Amino acid sequence: MPDIRQMGVPYFLTMEELSACGPKAIPAELQTDTHLIYNSPAALDFNSPGAQGFGVKRAGLSVPGSIMLLIAPGCCGRNTKALQAPGGYGERFAYLMLSENDIVTGKHLRKIPAAAEAFVKSREAMPTALMICITCVDALLGTDMERVCRQVEAQISLPVRPCYMYALTRESRLPPMTAIRQTVYSLLKPRKKRSSQVNLLGYFTPLAEDSELYTLLQSIGVRHIGELARCRDFAAYEELAAANFNLVLNPEARQATSWFQKELQIPAIELKRLYETDKITRQYEGLAHVLGVRLDDSAYREQAEAARDAFVSRYRGLSVAVGSRLNANPFELALALLEAGLEVREIFAVPSPTDFFYIRRLASLAPRTRLYTNLSPSMLHYEEREHPVELALGADACYYHPGAAQVPWNEECQPFGHQSVRSLFHAMTEAMAAAEAANAKGSRKEAAK
Repeated sequence: MPDIRQMGVPYFLTMEELSACGPKAIPAELQTDTHLIYNSPAALDFNSPGAQGFGVKRAGLSVPGSIMLLIAPGCCGRNTKALQAPGGYGERFAYLMLSENDIVTGKHLRKIPAAAEAFVKSREAMPTALMICITCVDALLGTDMERVCRQVEAQISLPVRPCYMYALTRESRLPPMTAIRQTVYSLLKPRKKRSSQVNLLGYFTPLAEDSELYTLLQSIGVRHIGELARCRDFAAYEELAAANFNLVLNPEARQATSWFQKELQIPAIELKRLYETDKITRQYEGLAHVLGVRLDDSAYREQAEAARDAFVSRYRGLSVAVGSRLNANPFELALALLEAGLEVREIFAVPSPTDFFYIRRLASLAPRTRLYTNLSPSMLHYEEREHPVELALGADACYYHPGAAQVPWNEECQPFGHQSVRSLFHAMTEAMAAAEAANAKGSRKEAAK
């Protein structure tokens, strides 16, 4: 296996080698807290947790009508400028910039209440809540932000919640994106339950409109499907507390699920986003069993498999690279593509112990498939020409394979269920058709010379 210390060689493991390591012996090169991090995936998002996609800053504003005070030195706050374009988020931010003296002495803590009050008074309409976002500076200082928020809340008579943009805690029991998923629901108060309401938890954007999950839930009598992203105002947000149960669609929402159960007595059922149609059906069968109902997903499964089979019949054996910056678990998706008849040559991802269920199966089907880590500085030496593929899935795989047909598959609208399979293969078909048309056009130009 390549040595990360070898100059000019990008670090990788084959699926066979990674599987042999096992979940308890993941190499240090694949862990974010053991070495210098290249962090190329984050660089695709401007290297800030909140600059693109849903990082802590933007996620904290998911509560309708809320505003955010960002307390940070300039280096941590500069990329928030990128949020001003989509959705008007930039208009809901204010900054308390920390000086070097503030950072050394902690004097900024005395400035927060006055800054918060001034920010709230500057608004034309009264906000529903104030989110106070702090960075690694306060993590290192050991700031008791809960106490600070209580002090500010008493002063401005408005709900105040902390948002922790602590990159230092990404490997902890409660990483930032897990904590913020609980924070954005913490304003909910107990209310009478509606037997016909279900909440979908896990994402800050809604599911795709054509996901069959909506129709399947409606078929069993669910008339109200609550999603944070579809709450048009604070009153709609408050209605989330009336759910009979929650469906958890992203593991990062488990902490929020525990809060719902403890504070609002709303139980939860967890579903995964999958790309193997038989597993999707089994998951729906499990949900139906728990609820004591019948769910018929056969029509949706047929549509998904028709899209998959049409693609594979034309492109069987197509070489593919799968990244991690996409709406899928890269290992589960790679396995689904392999089982469909495609050749997955590379995966760009960082494995977790829970991924080894898929990794072992990948090792048995495609032992030579390479895993590259986006974390390794050796990826600076990656050369597409040394390991080309025909199709790249995921923003990071597209970055490393500019010459391949590309499907970023990282849109904000979240695919789920059989719809995710159908839509992905349609997107792959379009990408291949576009690449073939471009190649044909290039060939005609060459011939005309």
